[in-house]
Amino acid sequence: MTSAPFARVSLRQGRWYVATLLLLILPFAVEWWLGRGWVRILDFALLSVMLAIGLNIVVGYAGLLDLGFIAFFGVGAYCYALLASPQFDLHWPLWVVLPLGALVAASFGAALGWPTLGLKGDYLAIVTMGFGEIIRIFLNNLNAPVNITNGPQGITMIDSLRLGDWSFARPHTLAGVKIGSLVGTYYLFLLFVILALILSHRLEYSRLGRAWAAIREDEIAAASMGLDTRRLKLLAFAMGASFGGLSGGLFAGFQGFVSPESFTLQESVMILCMVVLGGMGNLRGVVSGALLLAFLPELLRPVGVWQQRWLGQVWIDPSTLRLFLFGVALVLLMRWRPEGVWPSRARAREWHRS
Repeated sequence: MTSAPFARVSLRQGRWYVATLLLLILPFAVEWWLGRGWVRILDFALLSVMLAIGLNIVVGYAGLLDLGFIAFFGVGAYCYALLASPQFDLHWPLWVVLPLGALVAASFGAALGWPTLGLKGDYLAIVTMGFGEIIRIFLNNLNAPVNITNGPQGITMIDSLRLGDWSFARPHTLAGVKIGSLVGTYYLFLLFVILALILSHRLEYSRLGRAWAAIREDEIAAASMGLDTRRLKLLAFAMGASFGGLSGGLFAGFQGFVSPESFTLQESVMILCMVVLGGMGNLRGVVSGALLLAFLPELLRPVGVWQQRWLGQVWIDPSTLRLFLFGVALVLLMRWRPEGVWPSRARAREWHRS
């Protein structure tokens, strides 16, 4: 009678061991099977996962529609670029720049949340969209009269990600195993994604997470029960923005170049679609949605080559085909499964009950 709980625990531990092993060998398998280019795509996919986790705090937990989340990503990226590049001849270490970028992005999130606390729904979405565009335009024009961001040319020669003597821009040999730069970067990004997942999971089931859920369901009822909705909303914006700033710093160090064109409204919409498509409020769904939309453009890239080979010319551009399929998928999903591909249990019950 007492062996069943132990069997369930052992099975759960076995699944974790298998998942850990797969994550550890994944970059080597991808590099051997598909090439180094796909390892780079995998690294960018992990950054997308981190962004989706941060936006899920705002949209999924607190129920605040944010269409300018990419602005925090840009703030974190430029914070890293300004403090670790020849732009101001500063080369601060990674363990200082990343937390500082997250802190600056969190302050921008609080600055966005303060004047928008009384807005809901479409009005909040419009204001946050305008905030994202303001940040992008500022980054694009802060090159005169004092050159801070180098304008539309962007900032180049950014210091690579480095921890002590270990540079993630160079290959290393560890215990007889050669670890390429892209593989090493994958492990660094994976570590930050795991930390983000753990922190977000703890937030969801904390008193703060339950308060966010109450605001999401009925803000008036939550306020009548004594919750300080203004402070809780500000915390949601700040916490989500800190994830975006941290991801932006990693992006700048990995890419070695940042420009305002990387932080457009389309990117904000794509991150929001990752959260909605996967399932708002559910970390598993958010991660799956982010990975799906991160790999979809690359999976459709060979379509142009196939058309050139079989039809003699490219009739449908792969980028256009991607947007078309993506739009069709969103329409069908919102019609038949509005809670997302992998929703939380509470949200799924709400949708099916309604």
